[in-house]
Amino acid sequence: MRESVQAEVMMSFLVSEELSFRIPVELRYETCDPYAVRLTFHLPGDAPVTWAFGRELLIDGVGRPCGEGDVRVSPADPESLSDVLIRLQVGGDHALFRSSTAPLIAFLDRTDKLVPLGQEGALGDFDAHLDEALDRILAEEQSAG
Repeated sequence: MRESVQAEVMMSFLVSEELSFRIPVELRYETCDPYAVRLTFHLPGDAPVTWAFGRELLIDGVGRPCGEGDVRVSPADPESLSDVLIRLQVGGDHALFRSSTAPLIAFLDRTDKLVPLGQEGALGDFDAHLDEALDRILAEEQSAG
């Protein structure tokens, strides 16, 4: 059975120190991919952009700086923990978003009720979905190459 948790959060897209604007961001968690959360950013004038990354990274990033690669999450102010910064990077390009912590925690709490943290591997169909996805990727690579 495929179950999911969704929420929409308004975030600030921080273009520079002087310029930012609010955008809607859809947060999604699905039991078929229990280790990941998906954030879909609805930027004005562009097609929506979806990023998937570890749910645990988002959980940990609410309280302390986390991430070493393309996704980094940290409190905006370690003293108050009222806002979270999410930095997404591809090559030399990056985007920085600021969100209130409360709606992220509410979303993460709902994901934990659906699949408790640490229990992701207990989902019987996750391994089957992973095997299917890997087979599909390998087949696409073989047909392209």
